[in-house]
Amino acid sequence: MKTIAALIVVTLALWQGVIWLAGMPPFLLPSPTAVAEALWLNRAEILRHAGFTLSEVVLGFLLGALLGALLAIAMGFSDRLTAVLRPILTFSQTIPVFALAPILTLWLGFGMAPKIAMTVLIVFFPVASAFLDGLTRTPQSALDLARVMGASPTRIMRHLRIPAALPQLATGLRLAAVYAPIGAVIGEWVGGARGLGALMIHANGRMKTDLVFAALLVLAVLTVVFARLVGLALARAWRRFGV
Repeated sequence: MKTIAALIVVTLALWQGVIWLAGMPPFLLPSPTAVAEALWLNRAEILRHAGFTLSEVVLGFLLGALLGALLAIAMGFSDRLTAVLRPILTFSQTIPVFALAPILTLWLGFGMAPKIAMTVLIVFFPVASAFLDGLTRTPQSALDLARVMGASPTRIMRHLRIPAALPQLATGLRLAAVYAPIGAVIGEWVGGARGLGALMIHANGRMKTDLVFAALLVLAVLTVVFARLVGLALARAWRRFGV
């Protein structure tokens, strides 16, 4: 805790030092006190927009995690399906997510739907990839023993492969929790009037750089808290189910 506090103090000191030494005008780089003042004066508006962003993040994360896990299980049942879909999944990650945002906004409108879809796209791949990797690394000796004992593929998947792959699934979920807010904010940047991303765009257009930094700070805190909550939930599930 002391290390974190010291890091924050050093960062703020360096920030203020850059402003003094370089003579940066406030519209380019506001001072920490100006950002704190903007955060306090606009706290109600920032909190309202943060609530919209958090809703998009949670819904997109849950839906993306569910779809990613289901696809990994489906691919785990079929080597042929894996051979077809794995290259497609890999290729999909070569397309910049930001480039898809205008298309999703055009298709889904300016509401929450395109922001949730963007979050789903970002969450989907790490969850599916990590879980599939775990499903394919079940010890061969355990698989052979289960088949000799007459277990069906479904029972092997349910009682052997999925439990063995849960650590990899947890890793994918933790990684996805960190990236999930990116999808929501990108969607808000492209089109929308609500959310921290929209607030930053509107504040930037009015040259209110202090408000942009305040919203960015809240977004960073939201991301850290959300990732932490996901980690705690996974740790609790780990202890409960003994995996």
